[in-house]
Amino acid sequence: MSSSAVASPLSAGNRASLTINTPASLAAAAGIIGGAALLGAAINPKQAALYVLGAALGLVLYHAAFGFTSAWRVFIADRRGEGLRAQMVMLAIASILFFPVLASGTLFGQPVAGNVSPAGIGVVFGAFIFGIGMQMGGGCASGTLYTVGGGSTRMLITLAGFIAGSAIGAAHLHWWTALPSLPKISIIELWGPWTALAVQLAVFALIAAVTVALEKRRHGQLIQPAPSPRQGLARFTRGPWPLVAGAVALALLNFVTLYLAGRPWGVTSAFALWGSKIAAAIGFDVASWPYWSSPASRAALEGSIFNDITTVMNFGIILGALFAASLAGRFAPTWKVPLRSAVAAIVGGLLLGYGARLAYGCNIGAYFSGIASGSFHGWVWLVAAFAGNVFGTRLRPLFGLEVERVKLTGC
Repeated sequence: MSSSAVASPLSAGNRASLTINTPASLAAAAGIIGGAALLGAAINPKQAALYVLGAALGLVLYHAAFGFTSAWRVFIADRRGEGLRAQMVMLAIASILFFPVLASGTLFGQPVAGNVSPAGIGVVFGAFIFGIGMQMGGGCASGTLYTVGGGSTRMLITLAGFIAGSAIGAAHLHWWTALPSLPKISIIELWGPWTALAVQLAVFALIAAVTVALEKRRHGQLIQPAPSPRQGLARFTRGPWPLVAGAVALALLNFVTLYLAGRPWGVTSAFALWGSKIAAAIGFDVASWPYWSSPASRAALEGSIFNDITTVMNFGIILGALFAASLAGRFAPTWKVPLRSAVAAIVGGLLLGYGARLAYGCNIGAYFSGIASGSFHGWVWLVAAFAGNVFGTRLRPLFGLEVERVKLTGC
């Protein structure tokens, strides 16, 4: 998620407006409530609940400005680690919640399964180019959705590229999966839930400790966020939230997703579905792609997108972010996008979409939900995607995109 797409509400130069954008907030609320009612009547109540859950995720992402792209970029470029430490908190809480449940296979009587995928050449390459796409496009999967909802017109370009790249990746996936690969490895099954959890928590703590050491070495102290312009109930409803609050909320909401959907939160499979449906509509023989050959996949391709869990959650995220942005008084889209920035958005979106298909997911499905599921593939994704972010961060200035650095005095 990029502060170049939607400026962070934590930044001193972006104090929240005192005025709620009433038309936008009413439109978002109507979309959430009305959409849930329609889904409940046309599909089922669970689908409506997942849509509302998506809206809650969008609100949290926006109010906390919870970043993956910008968090990794400022650590790579300036050794600021607050965002990475918040991600470790999120992953730790999710792992504590997920591991015992996934080991048992049920949650309150509901069968559940984690996001565990193979790790091979396609995953490494896909995650690497996804990392480049994060910095070029200005956001990750969840970041693209929440910044579109928050009013970023540039991210509409990234989203279009993301959808196209996902469809192309779906068409090519069978070739990549034929390359050498490790099988699915679940550390929960390999070591047992408690040993696996202890090891994973230790790694999270180590990563957080490294960010603290490197940040202090660079700046002499940990960078403190700017004070919030709001406090109390106003801060809760209108933001901005502390990053750690966002981390806790996202972990809890992913656990709710596990219960309602029977599997953790994901984002990008819906983009492959949307892109493939568009490709089919303009004459491509999408049904012949091996990606859509299984009965469940074929049913998704031939059915309504509103039957797809990931689709309705993605729509919810967009509207939830719109609601949050309007409450914060910050929904004010501008339509002027510099040419170099637009080119970067297109290229970045294509890399994001293609990479996510090859890597069995994105920063949510592979990184967040994969690691929380005990999948070795999630850790492989993290390493490869972080390397891609290093490369992508170096490319940003070529396209007129900011690489944020803090200048401190007296340090």
